Amino acid sequence: MTAAGIARLAGVGRAAVSNWRRRHADFPKPVGGTDTSPSFALAEVEQWLRGQGKLSEVPLRERVWQQLAGHPAGPVTALLHTGCALLLVHDRHPDWLRLSAVSDAHLARLLPDALDAVLTPRFGRHRRGRGVRVPATPELLPSVPLLRSAAELAAETGAHTAYEFLLGRHLDANPRQYTLTPQGPAALMAALAGPARTVLDPACGTGALLRAVAPRPGQRLYGQDSSPDLAALTALRLALGGEPHAEVRTAAADTLRADAHPDLAADAVLCHPPFNDRHWGHDELAYDPRWEYGLPARTESELAWVQHALARLRDGGTAVLLMPPAAASRRSGRRIRADLLRRGALRAVVALPPGAAPPYNLPLHVWVLRRPGPGAPPASEALLVEAAEAVTGDGRYTDSRYGEGRRTEGRHADSRHTDGRDPRAWPPVQDAVLDVYRRFERHGTLAEIPGFAVSVPVLDLLDDEVDLAPARRLPPRAAGGGADELREVRDRLGATLRLTADLTPPPAESGTPGTGRWPLTTVGELARAGALVIHTGGADAAEAGVPVLTDHDVFTGTPPAAPVASAAPAAPAAPQDAPPGRAERPVLTEPGDVVVPVSGGGAAARVVDEATAGAALGRGLTLLRPDPAALDCWFLAGFLRGTANNRQASSYASTSARLDVRRLQLPRLPPAAQRGYGERFRALAAFEDALRLAGRLGEQLVRGMYDGLTDGTVSPDPQRAQE
Repeated sequence: MTAAGIARLAGVGRAAVSNWRRRHADFPKPVGGTDTSPSFALAEVEQWLRGQGKLSEVPLRERVWQQLAGHPAGPVTALLHTGCALLLVHDRHPDWLRLSAVSDAHLARLLPDALDAVLTPRFGRHRRGRGVRVPATPELLPSVPLLRSAAELAAETGAHTAYEFLLGRHLDANPRQYTLTPQGPAALMAALAGPARTVLDPACGTGALLRAVAPRPGQRLYGQDSSPDLAALTALRLALGGEPHAEVRTAAADTLRADAHPDLAADAVLCHPPFNDRHWGHDELAYDPRWEYGLPARTESELAWVQHALARLRDGGTAVLLMPPAAASRRSGRRIRADLLRRGALRAVVALPPGAAPPYNLPLHVWVLRRPGPGAPPASEALLVEAAEAVTGDGRYTDSRYGEGRRTEGRHADSRHTDGRDPRAWPPVQDAVLDVYRRFERHGTLAEIPGFAVSVPVLDLLDDEVDLAPARRLPPRAAGGGADELREVRDRLGATLRLTADLTPPPAESGTPGTGRWPLTTVGELARAGALVIHTGGADAAEAGVPVLTDHDVFTGTPPAAPVASAAPAAPAAPQDAPPGRAERPVLTEPGDVVVPVSGGGAAARVVDEATAGAALGRGLTLLRPDPAALDCWFLAGFLRGTANNRQASSYASTSARLDVRRLQLPRLPPAAQRGYGERFRALAAFEDALRLAGRLGEQLVRGMYDGLTDGTVSPDPQRAQE
C-alpha cells in the first residue's frame, strides 16, 4: 500500500504519514515502489498504527481494497479472481461456506471445480471462447486471503455492491488506462436504442453501456473487447449485477478483425468505439461483406464501426454509437455518410455538451442508426440535435417544455462539460434529447426548436460536403431568449445592482490597537473540547437520494444539485473522529453548519441556511457543526476565510494545495463578541452573493445583446427597442 492508503486507514493527511516516517524509527520500511512513491506491507502498517493508538480497526472495505491493490499478480488479476469468487458466493452461498472452512492451500485446490460449476452455466462450456476462464490452483493460492475478505464484505453489502466498489476504486486509481463511458451518456444511448431483448456491445470495455440497458425477461447481452481481461471483467460485472443472462466472448484481436458474434442479429447495438485508429484493418478487410455502404478510408475507423454495428442488427434494429465530431464532416467519409442517408440507415445525430465523455475536450456526437428492412421506404428526414443548447445564458440546462435544470457554472462550465462530467447537469439534457427524438420517431418530422433540434430533409443534407454536424444547421438562439426576455434580464440586473449598492460594506475603520492579538485556538482543539463536530464528505454522497453539495457549489455560491437517481434518504454519517471501522454514510447538512473545501487553494467557507439544509456533503468538503451555545456559525465561517489563516493551515503538492481544517485558527472570544463579528461576516456574505448574481445577469445580458443584434431579433435602434 502507498502513503495515500496509509493516510486513508488512519484518517489523516499524507503530510502526517511523511512526518511519522521521519519521526518514528520503528515505522515500517518500504517493501516496493520508488523513492518518491514507496509502498508498504499492509500487515506491518496495520500493526504499527494499532500499536501507536492511531487505529482501532481497519475498515473492511479498505482492507479488501489494499489486499487487491497489493496483489502480487496485479489488481486486474485480483479483480478477476475476486469476481469469480463473489459469483460463487452469490449463486451458491452454502458451497462457499463449506469450502471456506478449510485451510488456504486446501481452498485453493477445491476452488477451480467449484468455480467451474458456477461459470459454465453462466458463460458456456467452451473454455476458449467464453468471457471468463477458471483460474488454476497455483494462480488462486495468492488470492485466497483476498477472496475470504471479499466474501466477508459481500456478506455486509451484497456481492454486486462489493464488486462494484472494488472495480470502481480500481478505475478511479488508474484513469489513464481505460476509456470509460460515463453513466449519463450511457443511459442516454441505451434509452435511444429503446427496449431490446438482444443487445450487443462490440467494444464493451468495462461494460458501462450493457449495464445501462433496461432489463427485460429473456434478455441476452453480448459483448466483445480486444482485451480478454476487460471482457472478463464485464462478464462478471453483468452476472453479479443480476442481469437475466449475459454472454461475453473474447477474441484474439479486436472485433473488426475477429468478430466473435458473426451470426448475431441483435435488436440493438450500443458502442463507444476507439477513435482515430489508423490500424483498424483497412487492408485486410478490403472485401469484407460488412461494408454495405462503402469501404471506409484508412482514416475513417469510426465508419467501419458504424457499418459493423448495422451488420449485426436484425432488420429494423437500432444501433447507437458515440462518435467524434469529425466523423460527421470529414471529406473522406462523405460518400458513406451520403449512402447511410439515402438508404434511411442514419436517423439522428445528437451533439452532446462538451466534456460529456472522454476525450473531454470535444463535444462528442451520438449517432442513431436503423438497419433498413427489405422493401421499407427510406426515411425522408434526419434529426439533428445540439444538446449543448439546452443550457441557458445563466448556466442552467432548460427549455420551457422540459423544466429547469441545475447550474453548471465555473469549473463545470466541462465538462463536465458546460462540464459534462458533472452528473448533476445531465438528467435535464437527457430528458430534452429523448423527448425530441421520440416525437421525431412518432411523426417522422419535427418542428424546429431554434438552436436545439431540427429535422432536415435528406435531400438537403446530400450536398458536396454531406456535413451532419448539428451546429451547421442549428445556429444558436439568442442567449437572452429574445428582446422580451432580455428586457426582463436587464430589469433583474438593475434591481440586483441597486441591492448590491445597498449591501456595500461601510467604510473600513481602523481597529483599536491590540484587538487583533487575542488568544487563539484551532478547529482541532475546539473539536476535542466538544465545541464543534467535524464531518468529511465522501464519494457515496450521490447515492443518498438528496441534493449533493459540492466544493464547486461552495466556491461559486450555487445551490446543491438534485441527485441523478432517487434513492432512500441516507442516515446521518459518523463524525470524522469515529472509529474507522464504522460504516460510512453520507453526511446531511443542517442549518448553521459551516462547510469548507479542503482543496483548490482558495479561502472559502459557507454557512448552511434553510435552503441548503438536507443536502448530502460531497467529496472534498469538511463540515463543521458548532455548538450554538459556544460558537456563532458566522463568526466561525468568517475567521476560517482569512487568507493568512488558510495559508498557515495549507500544505502544497506540485500541482495542488490541500487544507488541514483542524489547523485553522480563530480567536477565543465570548459569545457577545462573536455575534458582533458574525453580523459583519453575514453582511459581507450577502454582498458577495449579490455581486455574483449581478455578474451572471450582466454576462447573460451582454451575450444576449450580441446574439440578438447579430441574428436580427434585437433592433439596433435604442428608441425602437424601448418602444
